[in-house]
Amino acid sequence: MKKQIDAERLQKIHLVAFDVDGVFTDGRFSLSDDAIESKVFNTQDGFGIRRLIDSGYEVAVISGRKSKAVRLRMEELGIKHVVLGCSNKVAAFDRLLDQLGLDRTQGAYTGDDVPDLELLQHAGLAFGVANSMPEIHVACDYITCAEGGKGAVREICDLFCQDL
Repeated sequence: MKKQIDAERLQKIHLVAFDVDGVFTDGRFSLSDDAIESKVFNTQDGFGIRRLIDSGYEVAVISGRKSKAVRLRMEELGIKHVVLGCSNKVAAFDRLLDQLGLDRTQGAYTGDDVPDLELLQHAGLAFGVANSMPEIHVACDYITCAEGGKGAVREICDLFCQDL
């Protein structure tokens, strides 16, 4: 169930961070016999990210997996803060906040599964995608109508850019 977001809390946010697998993607990936990984990204999500960046927000991805495909896609979108292969997402988020001169109430995070739970509970605003695990739904301030990889990122970006 989608929860209402307090406009004041939205306005405090300057860093919008996302998990990748299950958020930017539907959680699936292909692995060829030659160990080449591929993922599917939603172009509407990409437009939302560009709009968020153009609106002056800092955007980051923090993922537990390393992926060349993810690095390439995030580079293409202009996301400057890319943390892959991360074993401690809260520490990575806090490092980004420190680098940007922000406190945790000025940072938002979007996740979909248990490895995201601690950071969702730590961030100033917590977002989950429609198909995230039940524990995530309970911990989040807002659950998207769209599923991960199917417009959820765009939906979140549009919340921040609705006055444009």
